[in-house]
Amino acid sequence: MQRVAIRNPMSVTASSCSEGAEMQHAVAAREFSFTRKDFDFLRRLSNAHTGIVVGDEKFDMFYSRLARRVRALGLPSFSSYCDYIASGSDPGETVRLINAVTTNLTAFFRENHHFEYLRDHAIPGRLQANDGDRRLRLWSAGCSTGEESYSLAMTLGEMQRELLGWQVDISATDIDSDVLETAGQGVYSSDLVSALPEGRLHRWFMKGTGAQQGKVRVKRELREAVDFQQLNLMKPWHQVAQDIIFCRNVIIYFDQESKARLIDRFAEALKPGGFLFVGHSESLTQLSQRFEMVGKTVYRKVR
Repeated sequence: MQRVAIRNPMSVTASSCSEGAEMQHAVAAREFSFTRKDFDFLRRLSNAHTGIVVGDEKFDMFYSRLARRVRALGLPSFSSYCDYIASGSDPGETVRLINAVTTNLTAFFRENHHFEYLRDHAIPGRLQANDGDRRLRLWSAGCSTGEESYSLAMTLGEMQRELLGWQVDISATDIDSDVLETAGQGVYSSDLVSALPEGRLHRWFMKGTGAQQGKVRVKRELREAVDFQQLNLMKPWHQVAQDIIFCRNVIIYFDQESKARLIDRFAEALKPGGFLFVGHSESLTQLSQRFEMVGKTVYRKVR
């Protein structure tokens, strides 16, 4: 149990009184009642469907993201919202809840060293291994709004000479149906591509005009190169043997048992010698003996 230091009441400063008043005002200003019991029910439900561990620090985040669902359903409180979900009368609401609380943070060529390793080492290695059937399969697992998946497609599209005569399949999956819709449309704010080299921007994107000014759209060639599908990594799934899997900044949200199980399933989904790319703060140490580290958060299947 965490210890709480008790201070002399006379030592409380005006500043701390002000902070306390602000916190009380924030709670009072909430549109809907949201109790710890409500939070515990909703995070248990989220964990059961996604495997994501939700800490106490996410209390306010759950309120802010789900208040719109309570409002949209015309319910008076979060307690009523929990009862509504528990009734099972609207199975689609659980999907909408998961969409609301899953975190989707991504960018084009985020952790660019991964795409450099892909181009310089992983793809050449897989071309040599697959020379017989001349086919490559890549999977973006937890693809969010599509920036990672399109970055993969751009990287391979810029290797046309090396891939001449090869069939390349890029699949992209996420649990969140809303972000998949965004990914499929391939429309983004111009700010999200402002750091890309001019040549890459001109080759792969169309600039919006009129009502679409300030936006860009991924060109059809790139959109058709990626197959977006909904998939829950914590539920039963089957993928044809993959050469390369990108699953970055996903496993950090799972408990240790779920992490180990998922990594083992990725090993099963990879061809011998296939590559698994994980996020900058993630590691397979103590999770699996089926991979060897070959680069910065890049692993190769060994068994």
